[in-house]
Amino acid sequence: MRAPVIMVHGAFCGGWTFDAFRAPFEAAGHRVLAPDLIGHDGTSSAAGVSMSDYARQIARLIETCETPPILIGHSIGGLVAQMAASRAKVSKLILLAPSAPWGVSGASLEEAVSAVSLYSLGPYWLQAIAPDYGVVRRYSVDRLQRPERKAIFARMTAESGRALWETLNWWLDPFMTTSVSAPGCPVLAVAGGQDVIHPPATVRQTAARLGGSVEVFPEMSHWLPGEPGWEAVAERCLTFIADEGRAAA
Repeated sequence: MRAPVIMVHGAFCGGWTFDAFRAPFEAAGHRVLAPDLIGHDGTSSAAGVSMSDYARQIARLIETCETPPILIGHSIGGLVAQMAASRAKVSKLILLAPSAPWGVSGASLEEAVSAVSLYSLGPYWLQAIAPDYGVVRRYSVDRLQRPERKAIFARMTAESGRALWETLNWWLDPFMTTSVSAPGCPVLAVAGGQDVIHPPATVRQTAARLGGSVEVFPEMSHWLPGEPGWEAVAERCLTFIADEGRAAA
């Protein structure tokens, strides 16, 4: 049996992020799980939820699998995946435009701006933060057509301000919540060459922290699981899974 695949969505999103992206993995014989993180299923609030809470949720799901799964995370879900992989055993870790862990500084002006812009909301770490269409359009789904952008935004939910603070302002976090180490399994990080939120330079730093490799898709931006070209990203992930599997054998 092929290893199961767990896909972890990013901020403001849900398991629906992978509605299309999961199909090639299922066609290849993998059982795919794409859970909604705490507070993202429309039945509860994400206010006060920590990145550690997200990581524990995914670690518990990993432990229910009969064999160590392949863990794939997008954006802040990529950081959740890094943290979960230090709590439970996974066979492979794949990160799509991942948020950086504690200690990795951003490489772009946009990363710096995002780290301070939320302070205009006051003590935002106590709140659930609603998505902003202008930000989503400009930095996340910028390569999609307007109807697709609107459809994605309509499905978004409020994100935990605490989780955002722990991720964006890690240097102020005395608990080092998002600190990670090499997970002891093969790691692939994928970056979009046009991504200004998590640009290739930052993704390379994250991969180096984990002892992993990096693949850059020059024409792509941040929405790697769903923007034009996502099929090539999925194929690269499947090649990585297959190659590593043959190496292990």
